[in-house]
Amino acid sequence: MGKYFEHLHTVGFEETNIVGNVYYVNYLRWQGRCREMFLKLQAPEVLADLQDDLKLFTLKVDCEFFAEITAFDDLSIRMRLADLAQTQIEFSFDYVRLDAGGRETLVARGRQRVACMRGPNTRTVPARVPEPLARALEPYAP
Repeated sequence: MGKYFEHLHTVGFEETNIVGNVYYVNYLRWQGRCREMFLKLQAPEVLADLQDDLKLFTLKVDCEFFAEITAFDDLSIRMRLADLAQTQIEFSFDYVRLDAGGRETLVARGRQRVACMRGPNTRTVPARVPEPLARALEPYAP
């Protein structure tokens, strides 16, 4: 399936609902966290650009669930590049539970589409994907 950027996470009680399984909105939070850690570790130049006038607007996000997870499950959130256009990026995410004995279970799969924008908040316009970001994403392309 190709190379992926991996963010490891252990589920906490605060991420579960009254029944004890993970509340669905956390999967979307983990997508965002994985994307942030990618920027920090693989494309730090883009962080400075975000402090200037670059904006990454999430246009679409989805998640399909295959199995429940609970507190203290260890997860690998695996991000891949699904599509790179002039001004937009689409990521895919696999949520894999890391079970005892080295077993892995795919518990969910998600996608996220992001637009690069620049300018002041009242006049934000689409912008090309910054070259450092495009270069950092190359190894994760399909």
